[in-house]
Amino acid sequence: MSRRGLFLPPFDALADPVLLADLAVEAEEAGWDGVFLWDHLLYADPVTEIADPWTCCAAIAVRTTRLQFGPMVTPLTRRRPQVLARQAATLDRLSGGRLVLGFGLGDDGGVGELSRFGEELDARVRAARLDEGLGLLRRLLAGEQVDHDGEHFAARDVRFLPAATRPGGIPFWIGGRWPNVAPLRRAARHDGAFVISLSGPDDLAGVRQTLTEARGGDLTGFDVVVELPADADPAPWEAAGATWVLTRLGPYRLDVADVRRVVRRGPR
Repeated sequence: MSRRGLFLPPFDALADPVLLADLAVEAEEAGWDGVFLWDHLLYADPVTEIADPWTCCAAIAVRTTRLQFGPMVTPLTRRRPQVLARQAATLDRLSGGRLVLGFGLGDDGGVGELSRFGEELDARVRAARLDEGLGLLRRLLAGEQVDHDGEHFAARDVRFLPAATRPGGIPFWIGGRWPNVAPLRRAARHDGAFVISLSGPDDLAGVRQTLTEARGGDLTGFDVVVELPADADPAPWEAAGATWVLTRLGPYRLDVADVRRVVRRGPR
């Protein structure tokens, strides 16, 4: 059976870390396995208010005891891996090892989320930055002695302690749109694939085939993560091989009462 999580945008009515922590407590009591937050600086109209997901995750970490949680997904290309490593290791220790990190290329989103801040727009360059950054981040989080002087990032003769506490390291889930196979091949080098733009459960056969081939024939311990609207039946997706099914709320015109109803009824 797959695990079930909530996929919440910290936008407008939910742009409040105290409220999101309250909802996470209710989610834990209702039997959800995880709460994951969108990571954006800007979003399309009519969204106007946006909270920082990392700060909200800290509030969730303190208020809950069992839920897995994390940003889903963070464009690593607009962050410094060394700063993110310190933040992630601290957040992982704060939660007792329950943090999951979602990463992706990011895009301009039609609102200039990259271009308005002078970020890199060339997808090939962002892909190279992402791959290099993921490798560097993994080593920093593990507490290794790191001497890296790459094309995009540097970390010269440093060791970050304390390391993350989660056994086996913090899981990295790599986000991507189906049927683009490049993100899946990247995900296969890590711990999970967060796949969006699927037309139906039948698409998971192609997703799993691509991942299986990229991982040398074995998906043991690897997460295949999908997100569905609140009224969708997760059962066909579970049967098709999703290991996590996230219930998506929003992103537009969020109503706290409606969100609470979904949270309190628990996973179907």
